[in-house]
Amino acid sequence: MFKMVGGSVLAAPWPLGDITPGPLGDPQAAIQILGLAVGVVVLFFILIWVIGRWLVICRPNEIVVISGRKHKLKDGSSVGYQVLHGGRGFAIPMFEEVNRMDMRLVPVQVEVQNAYSRGGIPLMVHAIANVKVSSNPSFVRNAIERSLNMTPNQIAGIAQQTLEGVLREVVAELTPEEVNEDRLKFANTLIRNATDDFDKLGLELDVLKIQMVSDDANYLNSLGRTRIAHMIRDAQNAENQANQAITESQAGARRRAETAQKQAEAQVLTKQNQLRAELAQLEAQAKSVENEAAVAAETARAEAEQALQALRADLERLRLECDVYLPAEAQRLASEAEARGRAAPVIESGKASAQALAMVATEWQKAGADGRDLYVLQHLRSLVEAAVARVTRAKIGELSVVDGGDGHSFTGAVASFPAAVSEVLRETGSAIGVDIDQLLRGKPKALPPGSKGGV
Repeated sequence: MFKMVGGSVLAAPWPLGDITPGPLGDPQAAIQILGLAVGVVVLFFILIWVIGRWLVICRPNEIVVISGRKHKLKDGSSVGYQVLHGGRGFAIPMFEEVNRMDMRLVPVQVEVQNAYSRGGIPLMVHAIANVKVSSNPSFVRNAIERSLNMTPNQIAGIAQQTLEGVLREVVAELTPEEVNEDRLKFANTLIRNATDDFDKLGLELDVLKIQMVSDDANYLNSLGRTRIAHMIRDAQNAENQANQAITESQAGARRRAETAQKQAEAQVLTKQNQLRAELAQLEAQAKSVENEAAVAAETARAEAEQALQALRADLERLRLECDVYLPAEAQRLASEAEARGRAAPVIESGKASAQALAMVATEWQKAGADGRDLYVLQHLRSLVEAAVARVTRAKIGELSVVDGGDGHSFTGAVASFPAAVSEVLRETGSAIGVDIDQLLRGKPKALPPGSKGGV
């Protein structure tokens, strides 16, 4: 139930059967609006029906031909139909006609009997082909003009007749051997020769396979038996050659294996000899190094022993110097000092006698040099005895001589007595003015006053 409110139609909450005029509208206006809505719906369905009648949809596996109006082609020519291959178009009913051509494959059985090949041998060829309407824009109009509204069986009959004629042409150009042996070449030749005819028909040869080739004269069978015999013979020959090659290869392989084994054994022996030589050389080097190490150790030990002995000798020498030589040297120096101290009174006594004699010598000088010399020579024995007695009176309690091994200390100690006597005589000669040393050598000469002579 609808209700008019301010010029608008509102849904009423009460049921449709309850039609009660309201204050805002009347039943006549509601009926008019309802009729208008029904008219719109009917018009919509009519529009859909019209579009459905005019719209043409082409499926992918067909060709739609819309004929009845002129259509201009790309090359400038015009035809009385339009071709749709997929997509959609519009066809005006009663003014245009819509036809569909199926583009699905159509199998065609091709069988040719008594097709004479090159050489005059009649052959029977069985083949199968798959044919379809061409979708090439260059040839699809040929199919429309020649096969429109034909059934697939009719199209298959036309394709079969065309293929049989082409098949006889191709067989006539080939020998039975070529037809039977190289069927792929035979099929390709058929396709190549049939292409022109199928293009004119607007058809397309999709697949062509040769199933069987035979003949009533058993030519191919005889040819096959001969070739089988030849093949068997060739196979046997090939087998024999293969066996011979295998035998030769095995013999060669055995020879090579034996040679390789001998070479390997020789190489192994060579390597073993090299290894022994290397081991011997390494052992010799090790022994040499060991001997060198032993010699070096012995040498080092000897050098160390020598150095130790040298140190021991130096130590012993230092010990001897400290324990023996230095105390002996000190004792010797002390003894010499003590001897000098004991000899000092004797020397002083000699000096006094010499002074007395010097006084006498003064008188002798007056007598002359020859008189003194003669007097001295006459009394020389007395002078010597007096000097010895004078020295003898000097007493040395104990004298220790430490000699360094060369004898100088001992001889010095022994020669100290003659030295004392010589000193007494020298002082006596000096006192009297006579050089006793020169006098004894035969060259008497008077000494100057204050000078000393020597014996």
